[in-house]
This record gives sequence, structure tokens and C-alpha cells, in this order.
Amino acid sequence: MDEKTLTLGLDALWVMLSAVLVIGMQAGFALLEAGSTRMKNSGHVAGKQILSFALASLAFWAFGFAITFGAGNGFIGTEGWFLKEGKGTFDSLSWANVPLELKFLFQLGFAGVSLAIAWGGFAERAKLSVYFLFGTMFTIAIYPVIGHWVWGGGWLGKMGMQDFAGSTVVHLQGAIAALVATVLLGPRIGKFNKDGTPNVIPGHNQVYTVIGGLILWIGWFGFNAGSTMAVGDGFFGYVALTTNLAAAAGAVAAILTAKILVGKADIPAMVNGVLAALVAITAACAFVEPWAAVVIGAVAGALTFWTSIYFERKGIDDPIYAFSVHGIAGIIGTISTGFFASPRLVEITGIGKAGLFYGGGFDQLIVQTVGVLGAAVYVAAVSFVILYAMKKTVGLRVTAEQEISGLDISEHGSYGYPEQLDPAYQPKTLAQQ
Repeated sequence: MDEKTLTLGLDALWVMLSAVLVIGMQAGFALLEAGSTRMKNSGHVAGKQILSFALASLAFWAFGFAITFGAGNGFIGTEGWFLKEGKGTFDSLSWANVPLELKFLFQLGFAGVSLAIAWGGFAERAKLSVYFLFGTMFTIAIYPVIGHWVWGGGWLGKMGMQDFAGSTVVHLQGAIAALVATVLLGPRIGKFNKDGTPNVIPGHNQVYTVIGGLILWIGWFGFNAGSTMAVGDGFFGYVALTTNLAAAAGAVAAILTAKILVGKADIPAMVNGVLAALVAITAACAFVEPWAAVVIGAVAGALTFWTSIYFERKGIDDPIYAFSVHGIAGIIGTISTGFFASPRLVEITGIGKAGLFYGGGFDQLIVQTVGVLGAAVYVAAVSFVILYAMKKTVGLRVTAEQEISGLDISEHGSYGYPEQLDPAYQPKTLAQQ
């Protein structure tokens, strides 16, 4: 076997492993979200991860991948439906020397993660039918369009936007959709008092939340380092380093911020600090030095906790703080390269320009800001149109009775914890037997 064949084989194996890690993040979201919500909804919250990824798989195969990476114009791809490859169809991915099927599976994982983030705004009160309809539309009409703008040869990519693994393409998109859904659905029953003050609705299992966060941390090595889609030059190791440093800084910053602001070293806040830092470094992981990764992670972890409190006080009921963790941190991470992008790393990646702090001027900062604003406006507008139309036709929200009884029983006919919640399975006393 010659060296070239061996390298191609190793690249393919690395992308396959990375795809598995990214797709495996669905398990992390299932545990994180189920643990962060109430017991009566746990089966529903966890189970919809399988449903949404199944829907995303089919829709992305049929249409989404072609719209993202197919040849077309600056706005959308117009070729490559059902993964049919022609001459020049997927030239935007021609730099990655792996089979098309692996490129698809890897990118499918990203689409699935973005959709999983969007569901945070729907938690504990949306109809099951909404997952079918919005999940399909998100994967066809929302996610791929921004993906094409940045990664598929679209107008933001041509401007030199730096979003290595998707702080904007993946995370901000999902977060904006979650925010729109949160507003249109309204708060959960009992979340706010008549005077507008919020009540705490704690998740039922912090251990699940922590384990879910750790699974996502591990999966992020596939997410970021896997985006090199090659092993030959070893650059994936550098990306893994900046990713891990940011996550560590986010954990410490978040728990310290929680202690300062609310007087408690809040465990879920620490987990969200890790995730916010990972979201932020996702755009910057290939463009910034290790010290900057620590700064970016710490800022994202600390600021995310503060914004989660702020939005809640403003009447936004975001059960897993999707917009704070993935939206605010996604903005921080995308904008950060406009300040911190290192000239040596820009030369390695060949994307964009050096940041302001390295004498690059405001050019890259302007590009990053335009990218964030453009993506946010598009996703917000299209998400609103789709969800508002659904609200006026099929409806978005379950009835009050169904919400109170829990979505496990009302939507699926059985509880995730039958021994704790279903009278038929609760232990009887001697007098009852």
C-alpha cells in the first residue's frame, strides 16, 4: 500500500469516527434535556431525539445536503438531490478527500445537532405533530440555506466568514428557532406568577444532566476536530486542544458566576457553562491561539449564565436555556475571530483574515458581524412564518390538561417512570392487597 492510499484510508476512518461522535451527541442531548425537565415528560423529551434525528436523516438526504453543498448560486444549492453526484455538483466539499457518503454522514450529524437545539424551546408543551412538521421544514428550508451561505460556496463564504465548525451555522440557527418557538408557544403552566416573577421548575435528575453534558463534551471532539476531515498534517490535534481548553474555562467561569450572582455553586449552570464555551469555540477553534480559547470559553460560560437569568426575568420560558447556551454563545464565538484570529492559523486554514488584535483591522470583524446578523434575520423570519402558520392551522401546543398530566402519558400512552407516576404500577400497602 502506497503512502497516498494509506492517507486516504486514514482520512476516511477519521471522518467516520468523527461522524459517530457527532451523531452520538444525540444521546447527550437526550440525557441533558430529560434531566433538565420534569419526570412526567422525561420519556417524551428523550424519545423525540430519535424521532427528530430520523426525520433529519431522511430530509437531509433528499434535499438538505444538496441545498447546503450542491452547486447553485450564492443563496442555495440547486443540484444533488437524493445525494446524486454529478460533475461539479459537490465541488464545495472537494477539498475533503473522503467518499461522498462519509461527507454526508458527517454533515448529517451537524444538521441533527442544530435541530436538537431548536427543540429546547418546545420542551414540555409542544404537540408531537410539531416535531414531524417543523423538524422536516427546518432541515430543508432553514438549516441548509445558512449552511450554503457559509460552507457551500455561498455569499458569506466568499466574504471569508470564519465559522470552522458551526457556531452560527449549527448553534445560532437552532437557538433562534428555539427562541421563536418559545415566544409563540408561551410559558409552561406555573412558570410565572401574575406579577411576572418567575418560579423555579427544576429538572428531575441532575445526574442525567451532568452525564449528558459530558457526552456532549466528548462528542465535540468529533464536531470540531473532525471538521478538519483529514489526519495527515495533525491539525485536528490543535483543534481538539483549543476545544478542550475553552470547555474547561467555561465550566469554571460559569460556576463562579453562579456563586457570585445567586450565591450558589449551581451544577446545571456549570454544565451549561461547558456547553456555552464549546459552542463559542466551535467557530474559532481553528483560528485562535490557546490563550484566546481560554478567554473565549470563560466569557461565554460566564455571560451565558447571566443572560439565562435575564431572559427568564423578561418572561421567556426557555426550559433548557437553549438561546443563552447556543445563541448568545454562538454569537460570542462567531464574533470572537474578528478580534482573536491569529495570522499563522489564518494562513493554515486559508479562510478570512487576521483579527483586530493582530493588526488585521476591522475587516474580519465586519464580516463576522454581517454573518451573524444575516443568519439570525433569515432563521428568525422563516421559523416565525412556519411556526405561526402551524399555530393557526394544526396548533403548536397541547391542551392544559395534557400538559398538566405530562406528555409521556398524553402523547405516548405510558410514563417514562411508571413506578413513580402511574397508580397501576405503584406498590400497594398490605391493606390494599
